[in-house]
Amino acid sequence: MNAETSFAMPTDIQPESKVAAPRPVNTGTADPAWAKLLLIGAALAFMALMLVLPLVAVFVEALRDGIGKYLSAVSNREAWSAIRLTLIVAGIAVPLNLVFGLCAAWSIAKFEFRGKSLLITFIDLPFSVSPVISGLIYVLLYGAHGWFGPTLAAMGIKVIFTVAGLVLATIFVTFPFVARELIPLMQEQGTEEEEAAVSLGANGFQTFFRVTLPNVAWGLLYGVLLCNARAMGEFGAVSVVSGHIRGQTNTMPLHVEILYNEYDFVGAFAVASLLALLALVTLVGKSILEWRMGQRLSRGH
Repeated sequence: MNAETSFAMPTDIQPESKVAAPRPVNTGTADPAWAKLLLIGAALAFMALMLVLPLVAVFVEALRDGIGKYLSAVSNREAWSAIRLTLIVAGIAVPLNLVFGLCAAWSIAKFEFRGKSLLITFIDLPFSVSPVISGLIYVLLYGAHGWFGPTLAAMGIKVIFTVAGLVLATIFVTFPFVARELIPLMQEQGTEEEEAAVSLGANGFQTFFRVTLPNVAWGLLYGVLLCNARAMGEFGAVSVVSGHIRGQTNTMPLHVEILYNEYDFVGAFAVASLLALLALVTLVGKSILEWRMGQRLSRGH
């Protein structure tokens, strides 16, 4: 065979480099611009109608008769008593829920024990029970004709229609907030750092305060913020156990109801505006904490 003889490449074989790339599959996620604008517009319209407009209406009605009438409505004796009582109830309930939520979250996330699922269910219980029902439960327990009421009365202790009853009812409706904020955060972090600290000779308190607590500090503040907002704005549970005694057992939400029922609309909206300001402060604080938590997670990664 002649060495110079050449063989032609078959025409049905294409070089690898010339093989056409597969066409991208249309997943259907590229929505048309009009659909995006329609959805965004609907969401903004709903927020404006259901959230922004009522909030604006509160301040408009509160200032309808001028700033002088507004200041008079929020500075009279009964209004100050309601504000002070609200701060007292929140000042007692929130720290107690902080301690409970921190202990419960630490136990659930870091340890295995019998009854763990039951404890989680009990923590979620206030989310599924009406606040009015929870207030009624305390009346049945500690009222004059309740299970423990006569015994406590014989000892000179009164719970219902007092600050103690308000605190108990507020604790019940708010204690899931801190625990529910910390449990998934602690579970995600795992137990490696705590185990390392123990292996280096740290005791339980040192491990908790130097390892566990710093890792969940922002989540803890976030839960406390939500708990405080709910404690100050709670109406149903405290309405049942308060007795609506003006100047003694009326918190701010209860005071708003009384003023409104008495046709003092400016006074009612003036006190309500303070609660609305609390909601705005809570929203700003929530956004700041979320931003800080995001910054910390991004640095961690």
